[in-house]
Amino acid sequence: MIKKIWYQSVKLFLKIGLHFYAQKIIIKGIKNIPKKGAVLFAVNHPNALIDPLFVTTFNPRENHFLVRADVFKKPLIRKFLSSLNLMPIFRIRDGIKQLSNNDEVFEKCFKILRKQQTLIIFPQGGHSRMRTIQPLSKGFTRIVFGALERFPELEISVISVGITYQNSSVYPSKVCIQFGEVIDAKAIYESTIPAKAILLLKEKVSTQLQKLTVHIPNDEHYTTTLIKLNNANVDFTNVDLVNKMIAENTIPNSKNTPIDYLKPLYYLILLNSIFPYLIWKRFSKNIGEIEFIDTMKFSINLIGFPIFYGLQATILIFFLGTKVGLMYFFASIFIVLFYTKSTQISAENSQNLKVSKET
Repeated sequence: MIKKIWYQSVKLFLKIGLHFYAQKIIIKGIKNIPKKGAVLFAVNHPNALIDPLFVTTFNPRENHFLVRADVFKKPLIRKFLSSLNLMPIFRIRDGIKQLSNNDEVFEKCFKILRKQQTLIIFPQGGHSRMRTIQPLSKGFTRIVFGALERFPELEISVISVGITYQNSSVYPSKVCIQFGEVIDAKAIYESTIPAKAILLLKEKVSTQLQKLTVHIPNDEHYTTTLIKLNNANVDFTNVDLVNKMIAENTIPNSKNTPIDYLKPLYYLILLNSIFPYLIWKRFSKNIGEIEFIDTMKFSINLIGFPIFYGLQATILIFFLGTKVGLMYFFASIFIVLFYTKSTQISAENSQNLKVSKET
């Protein structure tokens, strides 16, 4: 009971924080999620640890996650992540010897599914800001079919989840989360031999993901297509329309970036939040992968803004009285929310594209 209360409390806190961080959060296909039963969510992975936050906070089920093992290195972080149902998955880049640890993780996953619970996994095997669905690894099929082999009576629903950001790593951004239709894993497992079942499940998930998020085929035209979409300042979160543009080669002509008339308000917020901003600047120098920018920025803002606004409000209360201090605190929060929800959002620029391609 205590763990459940802790999980739900953190989930609510994160959900509120994401509303302050994203200009608009679009959720589609939520009705596809079964209210009961074992579910594996197969999610594309453009934006590091902030991806599972969006998927789970707007998901009615309590979820377990498989995430890259290197984020569990520090004991305190490992304990915190484990309390929120996160589990490490080891990759080849973590060392060949480490891969044997996945056997224990897979056993935990089998038990989670047997208990009719849910599991979130990123089957592309790593994060990437490229707007394309990379070939899927077979790790998630091993979990699904391994559970069905152990527990023949088990029914497992596989749901593809597409995450699309208007402009990753830039505050604020719009994001669209789309839950696909249920794939009956047991029906696939029982219909053919294991090797073919693996390919069939991977194909079904990949096909769905290519429709649930913006997918530009990763060929010689990828860069040109992305630059055209960015120059046209398309709304990437309108996934169906953008995918239609790509398929039919009907990308609009270049469009000027909208003028952000609220930019002065941004600098006011920056001045009022100078301490969290300085902390961010300090830590941002150590970010090795562009996909982790949003994760780090969101984490610092989530903790730093309430603490420093509270401290500054306390100082005002001490010198000017309770009324002034409380007015300052709530006004500061309101201004951040107003700017987040009202400012103009543009598409990614070619500079961001270059950094993403290089990483």
